Amino acid sequence: MRITLFFLFFFLGQYTNRAQEGFQFLANQTQAEIPFQLINNLIFIPITVNGVELNFLLDTGVEETLLFSLDDKKELNLFNVDKIQLRGLGSNESIEGLKSSNNYMFVRGLVSTKQIFYIILDQNFNLSSHIGIPVNGIIGTQFFKNNLVEIDYLRKKISVSKPNPKYQQKLNKQFVSFPVSIEKAKPYFNVQLKMQDVYIESKMLIDIGNSDAIWIFQNYTAGITVPEKNFDDFLGKGFSGDIEGKRAKISELKMANFKFSTPIVAFPDSSSLKHVKMVENRVGSIGAEIFRRFRVVFDYERGTIYLKKNANFKSHFKYNKSGIEIEQNGLKWVEDYIKLENNLLTASGFEQQESNKVTVRNEYKYKFELKPNYVIANIRKKSAAEKCGLKVGDEIVSIGGTPVFRYTLQKINSLFMEEDEKSITMVVLRDKKQLKFAFKLENEL
Repeated sequence: MRITLFFLFFFLGQYTNRAQEGFQFLANQTQAEIPFQLINNLIFIPITVNGVELNFLLDTGVEETLLFSLDDKKELNLFNVDKIQLRGLGSNESIEGLKSSNNYMFVRGLVSTKQIFYIILDQNFNLSSHIGIPVNGIIGTQFFKNNLVEIDYLRKKISVSKPNPKYQQKLNKQFVSFPVSIEKAKPYFNVQLKMQDVYIESKMLIDIGNSDAIWIFQNYTAGITVPEKNFDDFLGKGFSGDIEGKRAKISELKMANFKFSTPIVAFPDSSSLKHVKMVENRVGSIGAEIFRRFRVVFDYERGTIYLKKNANFKSHFKYNKSGIEIEQNGLKWVEDYIKLENNLLTASGFEQQESNKVTVRNEYKYKFELKPNYVIANIRKKSAAEKCGLKVGDEIVSIGGTPVFRYTLQKINSLFMEEDEKSITMVVLRDKKQLKFAFKLENEL
């Protein structure tokens, strides 16, 4: 599947972290470089919290710093803990959580004190199973608010620095700048959406924690409607349940002199947005499928974002043509083997047969290892996967004849985004029986 927006959250109650200081450099340090993992367009960085290293999603679409999936972090101590109610995207009601204050965060010479965390207690809210690596939290505003933050998607490196004339000169010369408004601690800018041959000026959230290209909230008074050619899809998960909606293509996205033809857009249902308090005139979000095509520099204090095209700029827009959402369901013991090739040696050199052929003996060393276990978590209605008989809950054994444990979750997702009409064969375990299915990827747009 496409990992879409699990990550836009809005909180119930009068909780705010605007008084927090954000990250500051340690004495005599003015720059830091942070390597990151890039999975399905999303950025994951290690940050030490109260002395314990956790893995965070970096997300401009959230103000609050969130923690979850802490079962294996028993040594983590949190301070000044109170119960609260959390509510966000999705159609269900609020969930119980915790608020913790006066915590400490550290990463590569950057430190944040008096940090507030919101802790999600619901174990069903688990990004790790959808991403394929441990994910313990989401961080947004606190990472960006005090310094210049440059994201290099190609080198998978973040550079954080204090403003200085030399760096500013580089930005002015090599990058295209956009004015940004910081509202409720999140960045917004204006783009043009071309729909039905008309350009619509649109205020959009800059949301690098959303792996899709564009999200648009239907607004019939602004001339924004879902194109006729579309399909229903599961878009992601929020605090308050599943996010359903439609996917379609629009004619064009225009950002200053940058243009993208026929980008794929998600249109979430109104029921999934009923708990969301939008900033005034917001039309939607621009996500990481767009920003991965640039080197991006955020300057929150001066209200500016800088963009420079990279080698991804002309990449095709893709989506999951199978209709399958796969998640990792823990680990399981599997029997694997390593092929060993041994040359037979004699005292006088290689043992030889006729025609001086070298005798080679193949051996296999078998071992049991813990490998990821993948299951089907969701199937799109009327999709190729549904038509062939696959079901939610099926445990995947192999894809294309290759044992599924040899794939990462990201690789599996990429297989479902390949060219049209590609044939996919899958063996699944259902009711303790292995069943084989075959289907072709279908372009519904």
